[in-house]
Amino acid sequence: MLGPRLVVAGVSSGVGKTTVATGLLAAMAARGRAVAGAKVGPDFIDPGYHAFATGQPPRNLDPWLCGADAIPGLAARAGAGNLLVIEGVMGLFDGAADGAPSTTADVAVLLDAPVVLVVDASAMSTSVAAIVRGFRDHDPRVRMAGVALNRVGSAGHERLLREALEPLGLPVLGCLHRDDTLAWRDRHLGLVPVAEQPAAVSASLDRLAAAVAAAFDLDALEAIARSAPPRPAGRVALPEPVGSFRIAVAAGPAFTFCYRDNLDAMESAGAEIVPFDPLHDPALPDAIDGLFVGGGFPEVHGEALAANAPLLADAAVRIAGGVPTWVECGGLLWLAAELDGRRMVGALPAAARLGDRLVLGYRHAETLRLSPIGPAGTTIRGHEFHYSTCEPPGDALCLSNRFGTTTDGFATPTLLATYLHHHAGGDPSPVASFARSCLDSRTRPPLR
Repeated sequence: MLGPRLVVAGVSSGVGKTTVATGLLAAMAARGRAVAGAKVGPDFIDPGYHAFATGQPPRNLDPWLCGADAIPGLAARAGAGNLLVIEGVMGLFDGAADGAPSTTADVAVLLDAPVVLVVDASAMSTSVAAIVRGFRDHDPRVRMAGVALNRVGSAGHERLLREALEPLGLPVLGCLHRDDTLAWRDRHLGLVPVAEQPAAVSASLDRLAAAVAAAFDLDALEAIARSAPPRPAGRVALPEPVGSFRIAVAAGPAFTFCYRDNLDAMESAGAEIVPFDPLHDPALPDAIDGLFVGGGFPEVHGEALAANAPLLADAAVRIAGGVPTWVECGGLLWLAAELDGRRMVGALPAAARLGDRLVLGYRHAETLRLSPIGPAGTTIRGHEFHYSTCEPPGDALCLSNRFGTTTDGFATPTLLATYLHHHAGGDPSPVASFARSCLDSRTRPPLR
């Protein structure tokens, strides 16, 4: 069953909904409430802040990647009986360009969850009422429960905003005044991941929790979350166990983009997850049957990754020897021959470099070659989010959306390297195939 829940949505991207959602989680956790967070859409970084604030695993709710039917079950697992605060993606009604369910509003409707609308009020006064009225009335399926005002300039400014909103009958549940100490450092793909600056994030969260506790009506917000009606959630689709095997999974500051739901799917299939840090570990873990490297910021840590020559050499030998390998985005850069002129693993005949053009969006994908996730013709859904490029780009997958078709990635019977991120919450079959590949590799003589 779905428990207490609310959605923190933005008027647009950049209004501070991450600040508000994470601050609410941290403030409620500080007052002893059992809370958990989830993020609408495919983002990796914001859920890391939620997890840091609550001690619960990072979770995503993405109806485009997973299918609308999967969202209630994934939300129930994310909440695990706790009060679930769901941070939206972009603006409340923004999503995929193909009309498929993907927006924060879609998720709120699928979960019958009340919505708190975050408004950046830094450059407006009474116009705030027109904006909030428009969002409230745009889709009658969405239950708007209140407003949170962010980046307010002064006590007088706050008074004007509250007076303008009073005729709408929507409560102002919180009002954060402009404060540069609450701003987190950004990077080219968004916030800096928690794993890179845990001490700084911890100090920032303490300040944010105190600010939100002072500026928000936490009792009212908790009551709104508990007003969401109980409803059946359904079960999360997971692979059947295929046996016991060990998968090395890249971790540490350079590789933080890995969905917890994917690791859950691997464990359901029988995997023991063995983390390693490509920045520091001199070799891959012993006795592994598979290797998974997700995304992150290898381009930021390129010098340190290149300096770890023993690991690069060991990974090259193990991959060439046939250990089943699946890498996404940042992992593709690590496996390339070079990254921004620095030597990497060299398992792929490609050179990678950081560019200045963002590649972003959902993709339908079809594999064009046999790989550890299935035969040629396997179809999956995924997303791209990167500034880097690979030359040549590879031709192992056909990626398509409403704007066109392209090829991407490299594949052999034991390797898949692609920019595409896959979320196993709706379709765990690629993970199940990878698990079988890893189990089959145990029949080969070990390399070391």
